[in-house]
Amino acid sequence: MKFNAAPMADLQVGPIVAEHVEIETGKGADALERRPKLAAALAEARRHKCAVVVAKLDRLSRDVAFVADLMAQRVPFIVAELGVDADPFMLHLYAALAEKERATISARTVAALQAAKDRGVALGNPRLAEVRSKGVKTNKAAADKFAANVLPIIAPMRADGASLRKIADALNARRIPTARGGTWAATQVADILRRAR
Repeated sequence: MKFNAAPMADLQVGPIVAEHVEIETGKGADALERRPKLAAALAEARRHKCAVVVAKLDRLSRDVAFVADLMAQRVPFIVAELGVDADPFMLHLYAALAEKERATISARTVAALQAAKDRGVALGNPRLAEVRSKGVKTNKAAADKFAANVLPIIAPMRADGASLRKIADALNARRIPTARGGTWAATQVADILRRAR
């Protein structure tokens, strides 16, 4: 979304003082805090005593309270789609329609996603699942390799009847680190033995 700051007197043909492009959402009470480009456009407009110009009101916000708050800050903004003469009442009406449209879009999106899920469609980024799967395989391979390296030390102790705790103590005494570089505990020894089966 673009925010242009143009002097009020020269709006029809006047120069653009600054241009701010933003892709953040205008949803929520803290929308201005999450929209640094809009905040910068408003500050620039105050400094140059000019209006902020947006193409459509719903690109500025789909929230009546947000639009009303902007109007209360006394920084003029012009919605090109509505024209220079759009009065505050008209802006409130269009903001209310935009807010209703946002709610309708949200409800339709939630319903469509649920319908797709009910049909068995896997939602989300398929690449993310692929990356996760590769990560799991990589971690498993590393764990298997580590277990194969320490099993020749652990297996004879276990065969001699040593408890998991005694094996862990022996590994720590030999300064053999765990897979993550820590100290051994009975549960980690059990994991290695379980992995070997």
